[in-house]
Amino acid sequence: MFSLLLRCSPSEEDLLSAELWEAGTEGIVEEPGGLRGFFGASADLARLTQRFARFHPELRQEDAVDWEQVSREAWQPLLIGERFFLVPPWRDDPTPPGRLRLEMTPGMACGTGHHPCTQLCLKALEQCVQPGDTVLDVGTGSGILSVAARLLGARQVISCDIDPEAVAIARERLDSAVFVGSADAVRSGFADVVVANISSAAIENLAAESERVRKPESELILSGFPEWDQPGGATAKRVLRDGEWICWIC
Repeated sequence: MFSLLLRCSPSEEDLLSAELWEAGTEGIVEEPGGLRGFFGASADLARLTQRFARFHPELRQEDAVDWEQVSREAWQPLLIGERFFLVPPWRDDPTPPGRLRLEMTPGMACGTGHHPCTQLCLKALEQCVQPGDTVLDVGTGSGILSVAARLLGARQVISCDIDPEAVAIARERLDSAVFVGSADAVRSGFADVVVANISSAAIENLAAESERVRKPESELILSGFPEWDQPGGATAKRVLRDGEWICWIC
């Protein structure tokens, strides 16, 4: 068994985790400066080194340890905002009073709940979603924001993503509609709340569609971008911040 330490920034961790799971890692742990992925002796080291070359992989031979269990133990529960208790499904920690238990399995799709933008969107959903609302989740990834909206009492949630693999994974986790595509496939005036945790460029490209699918008195949650790369085409009513990352409530 061996491991690869991959140097990355915090903003790259979600995508890199997804890519490591896709590459067949047996476990992932966070280390200062990056992520360490563990692989069995049969894994193709040359192929993995080439695939992750941009992260400057550092090889380490490992003793026979259950690295899947080590990786699981590294995923600790998190309190997010005022309402959410984010926890992997294999943990039996009791849900704190007044919190909603948001279970999310780390996997191939983006959206473990550990990225600042995901956490900002969860805090924004707390402020915006009312029981009985209709919600559109654009770029759903793992489906974490859709699950959160349902926990907050949304009557109907529609989720979409242009990545078929992400949609396949999200369908396993969601009890609501999820499809491959984008907001242009949703009827006009559908949503009380639209949430898009994607990128500044994608948000700009979808600005007209985001407006079309909203109800007149709706709210639009936009995140996935740092302070220095804010999108055009929308005006924030409130701004949530976590370091360099921001979330607009429009």
